[in-house]
This record gives sequence, C-alpha cells and structure tokens, in this order.
Amino acid sequence: MFEFEAPPPDNRDDALHFVFQEGQLVSELRGGGNPAWSLRQLELNGWAVRREQFIGRWQGRPCFAVELETAQLDPMQHHCGSLYQLLGRVDEPLFALAGRAAQLLAWERDHRFCGRCGAPMVLDARERAMRCDGCARSVYPRISPCVIVLVTRGDYLLLARNARTRRPFYSTLAGFVEAGESLEHCVAREVREEVAVEVETPRYFSSQPWPFPDQLMVGFHARYASGAICCQPEEIAHADWFHYRDLPPIPPAGSIAGQLIQSYLDEIA
Repeated sequence: MFEFEAPPPDNRDDALHFVFQEGQLVSELRGGGNPAWSLRQLELNGWAVRREQFIGRWQGRPCFAVELETAQLDPMQHHCGSLYQLLGRVDEPLFALAGRAAQLLAWERDHRFCGRCGAPMVLDARERAMRCDGCARSVYPRISPCVIVLVTRGDYLLLARNARTRRPFYSTLAGFVEAGESLEHCVAREVREEVAVEVETPRYFSSQPWPFPDQLMVGFHARYASGAICCQPEEIAHADWFHYRDLPPIPPAGSIAGQLIQSYLDEIA
C-alpha cells in the first residue's frame, strides 16, 4: 500500500531507491531487472547524485527517487532503459511507484526556472511544490488526463496500430482530454477523429497512472454505433475489427489497454 503523504524517514537503512539517469531507469542485471535499490547498493556503486526526492512509503518502507549525474554505467552490471521494460515483469504497484519517481524527477527538472519571472525555483520544504522566491509563484506536479477506449461490436474488437511506435502490437484507441471537455465527449471525439467510427454508451472501466511522461489513463468500454473505419494517417497506421478468438499481438496485461481487452474477453466467455 502507498503512503504518499508520509513524512521523510529519520534514516534510510531500509529505504528503496528508484534510480534514473537522463530520464532512463537504472536497474541491476543480476537482480532480474529489479528497479529498487537499497542504500547499501547505492553506496557501493559510488554514484554521484544530481537530485533526489522522497516519494512516500510502500509496504512501510521509505522510497526515494534518485537522479544520477551523467556517468558511464557498467554494462556488465547495470541496465539503463525505459520504464516500459517493467511492464509485465514487476507487480503493478511497483511499476506505479517507479512511474511516480520518474514523473517527480521530470517535474523538478522541467521547473528549475520560473515561467513567470525567470528566477530559479527550489523545492518547497513544506509541500510538494517548486517555489519561486522572486515572485512567490508555486508550481505543483501536473497530470495530463487521457481516455483509452475499447470499442466492440458483438464478438469483434476494434484495435489499431499506432503510427508513431515501433511496438508490433495492436491496441485500444486513446487520446488527450481537451480543455472544457468531459471524459465521455473525449471518448467519442477521439474515436471519430482516429478511425471515423461513432460509438455509444461509453462505460467507465478503471484508471491507471501512465508515466510517459505524466498521463492518467482513464479507461472506457464503448459500443460501436455506426461508420466505416478510415484511419487518420498521422495517428493510426492500421485499424480493423478482430474476432475475439483471433486477436493480433496485444499490449501486456500490466497495461490498462491489456486489461480492457482481457475484461471484455472474460465478459463474452
């Protein structure tokens, strides 16, 4: 269980550390890709720390996000890569915690200077905020809400391959919520824009924090209403209706897209 608002510990002997370098997650090769490091491991590696943040407690243990100074890591001992490497390999709470660490480090890095007056900003000791001593402006971590929707028509699922990724699987449709827009309106608009299909009765499924870089994915099921598939080429490389017994490669079960698909397969089974 997460305790985001817990106070920092008096000592870090049993603390977990999520280590990043240039936005990439550093994991131990011999530990099966475990993303969490002990204080002893950090000390043995002798890494120089650029910035760090206490991010809360998990299962009673204090957790820290750590960003290293740029240095050559030992390729025989360490792996440096995207958070995607954790999907399906660690429990979802651990993935979410690593994502929180990545988001908070990126937020601090992106707000080193005030956007209003240009003065340097510092971490506020009283709350999770970057504070400008020049004009007293405070900036808090921001989340970008997105909808992700599985459109279905009886035994068939509408799945698409994104034009901007090399990952060889088909997934559900998704998009960012616009200012002044409801989640349900966004579901209908995104499906219409990406594949020219109209949907009805969007039904909330669940949500998932998605640290690429700072999204909150809000999942929906929706039924096909009308229209023929016509892909928006800048967004969708290919889309089609797939029978539930003959699906293409789909996202891992740890992602909300995979969970949307599996929940529908369970429902019609």
